[in-house]
Amino acid sequence: QVQLVESGGGLVQAGGSLRLSCAASGRTFSNYAMGWFRQAPGKEREFVSAISWNGGRTYYADSVKGRFTISRDNAKITVYLQMNSLKPEDTAVYYCAARAGYFGSTLYNEYNYWGQGTQVTVSS
Repeated sequence: QVQLVESGGGLVQAGGSLRLSCAASGRTFSNYAMGWFRQAPGKEREFVSAISWNGGRTYYADSVKGRFTISRDNAKITVYLQMNSLKPEDTAVYYCAARAGYFGSTLYNEYNYWGQGTQVTVSS
């Protein structure tokens, strides 16, 4: 089992920044690729970003490319999502997920473990 706990969400004005954190516990964190997904009210969960187990590869949705940065610190067993130039359409619950193996994935059903989510609200 891997337990994931997100933090760092909140209310921010458009153009602002937030940094989400996802703290992991349980099985060896470095054996898992990590991903961030989000879900807005009335919409399906969508891929945001992912990172390979050693941080060597990163993946981004087109909608966040150039604004969001994913990183991980395996010593602190934490993955981060730095979100800059936030837009109202970024408003959603953001979920952290863990996927066994090196590569991240854009597909939510390929992830084995999920956090409870953290709310991000961007006001215009």
